Amino acid sequence: MPHRYWLLFLLLGLAFPLHAQTVGQISGTVRDRATQEALPGVTVVLEGTELGTATDEQGRYKLSAVPTGSYNLRASFVGYEPLLRANVSVTSGNANIINLELGAGAKQLGEVTVTANRAIRVATAETPLSVQRLNTEEIKTFPGGNFDISKVVQSLPGVGGGGTGGTAGFRNDIIIRGGAPNENVYYLDGIEVPVINHFATQGSTGGPAGILNVSFIEDVTLSSSAFEARYDNALSSVLQFRQREGNPERIQGNLRTSATEVAGTLEGPVAKNTTFLVSLRRSYLQLLFKAIDLPIRPDYWDSQFKITTKLSDKTTLTALGLGALDHFEVGVPRKSSPDKEYILRSTPTYDQWNYTTGLALRHLLPKGYLNVALSRTQLENKLDLFEGGVGNDEANRVLLTRSGETENKLRLDINQTVGRWQYAYGASGQLIHYDNRFQRRLRREVRDEQGQVVAPDVTVRFASDLDFARFGAFAQATRTLLPAGRLTVSAGIRADGNTFTDDGANLLRTLSPRVSAAYGLTDKLNLTASVGRYYKIPPSTILGFRDENGTFVNRPNRYIRSDHYVAGLELLPRPNTRLTLEGFYKKYSNYPVSVRDGISLANQGGDFAALGNEAVTSTGRGRTYGAEFFFQQKLTRKTFAVVSYTVFRSEFSGRDGRYKPSAWDSRHLVSGLLGRKLGRNWELGLKYRFAAGSPYTPFDLEASRQSYFTIGTGILDYSQLNTQRLGSFQQLDFRLDKKYNFRRLTLDFYVDVQNVLLAKAPAAPSYSFQRTPDNSAFETTDGQPLRPDGSNALPILIDNASALVTPTIGFIVEF
Repeated sequence: MPHRYWLLFLLLGLAFPLHAQTVGQISGTVRDRATQEALPGVTVVLEGTELGTATDEQGRYKLSAVPTGSYNLRASFVGYEPLLRANVSVTSGNANIINLELGAGAKQLGEVTVTANRAIRVATAETPLSVQRLNTEEIKTFPGGNFDISKVVQSLPGVGGGGTGGTAGFRNDIIIRGGAPNENVYYLDGIEVPVINHFATQGSTGGPAGILNVSFIEDVTLSSSAFEARYDNALSSVLQFRQREGNPERIQGNLRTSATEVAGTLEGPVAKNTTFLVSLRRSYLQLLFKAIDLPIRPDYWDSQFKITTKLSDKTTLTALGLGALDHFEVGVPRKSSPDKEYILRSTPTYDQWNYTTGLALRHLLPKGYLNVALSRTQLENKLDLFEGGVGNDEANRVLLTRSGETENKLRLDINQTVGRWQYAYGASGQLIHYDNRFQRRLRREVRDEQGQVVAPDVTVRFASDLDFARFGAFAQATRTLLPAGRLTVSAGIRADGNTFTDDGANLLRTLSPRVSAAYGLTDKLNLTASVGRYYKIPPSTILGFRDENGTFVNRPNRYIRSDHYVAGLELLPRPNTRLTLEGFYKKYSNYPVSVRDGISLANQGGDFAALGNEAVTSTGRGRTYGAEFFFQQKLTRKTFAVVSYTVFRSEFSGRDGRYKPSAWDSRHLVSGLLGRKLGRNWELGLKYRFAAGSPYTPFDLEASRQSYFTIGTGILDYSQLNTQRLGSFQQLDFRLDKKYNFRRLTLDFYVDVQNVLLAKAPAAPSYSFQRTPDNSAFETTDGQPLRPDGSNALPILIDNASALVTPTIGFIVEF
């Protein structure tokens, strides 16, 4: 298959010379960011060309007959900060729909002058620091990203995951500045989407592949501190995915195929004021992983849609949805030892489905707008494991999990501007249902030589269901001060409650004030700072646990609290260049601690709150602190680059009150991206990521030997909690693109290779007993059957670190 791809790639390169006269189109609308009103008379130009236009009375613009290629798009208007959209790709196959929002800027007063340099700035008055933004072109051509937004986000400053923070290397866990993966919230066009990855861990996040189709995305904004009071249940970050609207003039679409998936997207007008976007995607990752002898076998479908209707000049209604069907199992590789095969067969099969649907209404008000969002999310998990990893005989069942969660949400907010004041306020309500049926065999039945039962089978079973409501309200106000608006201050407050936990109705316990400020030292240098308190309710997997008497033992748990202190500098030396330097400190309290082990869940790693089958208390504390440097060079002279370095510590305490490294405490994160436009529609990209070793807990060798026959796993030595460290993680990815533009058709062929240096991904070892060569039994020291206490076993630690190169050769057809 790969040889045929290469042959096709080379033949097309010879057969189709570049058409010099091919042209494309850029169109969209320009609005005021604060009021969402259309802005007429805005100048929109393509840098380095004489192509430009001005928006009409409805704020619309169109640049036609644009020669195909990559450009920087700039919008400017008197009284507003200029805006730069870099690396806009113009093709002949699809019209490029780019909607822009301009923020009000200070006029030329005193010594501070608003300059074009600020066009690259992504900060807002409410979030003046710790914010990054990616546009659709940066996501589509990201080396190693494979059109997966979650993988792309992992390369932003301060973001760990995918092997860099105590999670498996193939997962998309997003770990922000040493916080857990479930401390982030995700919004799609203003509607919260709890699940953005296939095979997500319930109560947390992550998974080997993202759900969101990159063809829908206009830009992605990550706020890792100082996020507005309108966002609830976030402790580390808010990720906002803004989708574009469908082409209002004609039907168009694209077909994308690679070594891992095939995806189709279609868009266009439905009626005069209505457009649509729809996509369907099918994975064949399981075939790729089998071909390269990788044991995991993920298999999935997903779909997505967006319909936008302009009900009037002031009112727009958006309907959106996304859903996924997942199946996961582990196969035994061709090159595997009997011991590793035994471990692999102890991994359960996994089936999951989920969806989110929603309606978002935006109505323009005098000097502002109203947002109303109604949505529903549902997720269902199914895990099964039978002894030996095969069959479905209930007598051999080891594990059964049936778990589901449903969330119905209503959000409303009003946003207005009065002079130098901007303010927003709103409320939200949710109805939540959670259910869980769990069965796990902890010990096999043990018989003596005469067949008498020495130790009976021990199986844990419980079932739970939970229905409750969540509610919250917020207010935020922003004001510019001093001549020329040199100082901007924003303050907000919110409170959240619920009908389940013991003190959930007491909103005073979750009052979360926050304030941020930005001061213009010069027209190119800003001093920024923020202080804020944030709350998150424990996951339903924790709240829904019942003991053997059917009692909700985790009802007394409190909201997890995190206080953020951040300060930094932002330098904008040139219109396409941005540098930031920030220091941050996050202080946690009310963190969940296991009653059974006395350990903070943050010290346990990737399975954080996954099953919810134990009692926890809100007695843990935590702290993460560090510094972060970021450099960004937007497309300039056919080159763009990003470099970031984060140094940090992440520590949490359990029952003993002593701070110990969390599972995410990798301490050093480095990422770099270099892209180059080579001419004749060739583009080259390189991405590098590095993380120092994450901590892990070694096995208690004696306890593991005595219990392995009974429970089938090793036992960790919590007296040495996270005292060991894995090797460092590093990965270099490479991507090469070549576009062919024809009349109303574009072909984009690409080669994307992850981990070209064949670096090993670190992973904690597994404990096992040595198996016989034919894998029929355990080897023993005396040649006799394995004793229940393992005294005649041959214990081994299996090294799970592995080096994997993932090549992808594919194409995109735009029509």
